[in-house]
Amino acid sequence: MSPTTLPAAGPEHGHVTFLGAGPGDPGLLTLRAVEALGNADVLVAEHEVLDVVRVHARSGVAVVDTDSDPSSDPHPGTGAPQLTVVDGSSTTAATPAVRDAAHLVMEAARGGRRVVRAVSGDPGLDAYAAEEMLACAAAGVPFEVVPGVAAAVGVPAYAGVPLRDAQGADVRFVDARTASDRCWTEVGASDGTVVVSTTLDSVAAAAGELVAAGRKPDTPLTVTVAGTTTRQRTWTATLGTIAQLFKQTKVLPSPDGGRPVIAVVGERSAAAQREQLSWFESKPLFGWRVLVPRTKEQAASLSDQLRSYGAVPHEVPTIAVEPPRTPQQMERAVKGLVTGRYEWIAFTSVNAVKAVREKFEEYGLDARAFAGIKVAAVGEQTAKALVAFGVKPDLVPSGEQSAAGLLEDWPPYDPVFDPIDRVFLPRADIATETLVAGLIELGWEVDDVTAYRTVRASPPPADTREAIKGGGFDAVLFTSSSTVRNLVGIAGKPHNVTVIACIGPATAKTAEEHGLRVDVMAPEPSVHKLAEALADFGLKRRAAAVEAGDPVTRPSERRPGARRRRSTTT
Repeated sequence: MSPTTLPAAGPEHGHVTFLGAGPGDPGLLTLRAVEALGNADVLVAEHEVLDVVRVHARSGVAVVDTDSDPSSDPHPGTGAPQLTVVDGSSTTAATPAVRDAAHLVMEAARGGRRVVRAVSGDPGLDAYAAEEMLACAAAGVPFEVVPGVAAAVGVPAYAGVPLRDAQGADVRFVDARTASDRCWTEVGASDGTVVVSTTLDSVAAAAGELVAAGRKPDTPLTVTVAGTTTRQRTWTATLGTIAQLFKQTKVLPSPDGGRPVIAVVGERSAAAQREQLSWFESKPLFGWRVLVPRTKEQAASLSDQLRSYGAVPHEVPTIAVEPPRTPQQMERAVKGLVTGRYEWIAFTSVNAVKAVREKFEEYGLDARAFAGIKVAAVGEQTAKALVAFGVKPDLVPSGEQSAAGLLEDWPPYDPVFDPIDRVFLPRADIATETLVAGLIELGWEVDDVTAYRTVRASPPPADTREAIKGGGFDAVLFTSSSTVRNLVGIAGKPHNVTVIACIGPATAKTAEEHGLRVDVMAPEPSVHKLAEALADFGLKRRAAAVEAGDPVTRPSERRPGARRRRSTTT
């Protein structure tokens, strides 16, 4: 338990946690923040951080979202945050009620409820959090503060721009929206690093203020938009050239000119070394939207791996799993497990584990029913599903993770050491006979049982189908021939700018038969090797662009009009 954890909220006043959600990357939430979110009864969150914090809140929590429509502000010009109730349980009105933030936070805390008030960055740098804290204190509502990573610190770190060097330097933080003439004069006279919070279309004006206050026009400057997210982009210039750079590169004028940015100014801010220090934007698949045609459960670890390369995975199920049409065979086999009919059970997919687990639960059984039975898993993901069930597999292929790899390590039947000669093989209705034939050849009897059926999934949403056919995805990972056939069947053929990555020759052949150009093939049939191969492809593509002096772009940016469209994925 955290030493800052407070006693249970009082029956009248409740308790409020003012929580910093960081600058955008969900991974920058602190452990204390996650703990507080998990205990919240009511979540009051700024619109831009709602998705970051909501995932850690328990189910059923009442949610209050900041109002993103300025026209609905009942107090225009005050700048005070106005919050709109978006969760039905927290308002009785048919129309969402717009309320003042401080009063709504205190109202939510009444009745002993725990409230989390989440703001972007750090509460200590939020313009209104202190007012809300004072309101809580005046009303006798106990509160605590969970610091977060401030954008002014986190964004430069992700942009590869250290704020100090070995010689040290003053670091000044300036909010251009509220900075006074005296503030500009002070930072202009200093030779320290200046971190300016402003907007994209106000960067040139802030640069002009610094030059007018005494900074040299050739002072290095970096500007980062959408910092710490996979939409991050950084420009390097000087105070005197930034306006011209934005005009030449057509960054401005733009309807997105009001987007917040962090600008770092100063000779010691290592802007000249950003090429070596830009660890985030130089990830091999940075910002790539990668289509993963698998279910969320199947794609979880693969999506995590893709995120580590800087990609934005988008999971689209291409198959749906349904029970067998005739369940009697499966029921007999599960009963046979309990009565000692089998020496082995072999799982060839996560879905097979799920099917057996569901049948166990139906009969009131648990993992103890596997006592005395040897368990085999076709690969790492299937083995993880078994471990989650409480079963540690006795056999996982040491080489190729496939039916053939499983047979390579499977022991032949030995009547001396094996009291029972039968194997239970729960599988899909469309599985191949390779494993059955191989086990029989090794001397085993096999109960080959259909545990589940695979059917083509429903088509994805219209915007996803449009992105697939229109080149909105940078790459697609095909993990089997069926994923190729089913994706094309439910969503259409990927655009020719999309990088096609296949897990093996058979899958690649199916892709080519559907008119797709295969760009990447895994060196071995493993989804993680496939992701590695795609990352290697992206790294080589990036290196080639840098060597040629070309801008580093994503494959989707090659299609007509792509630069005018902005991804909203973080």
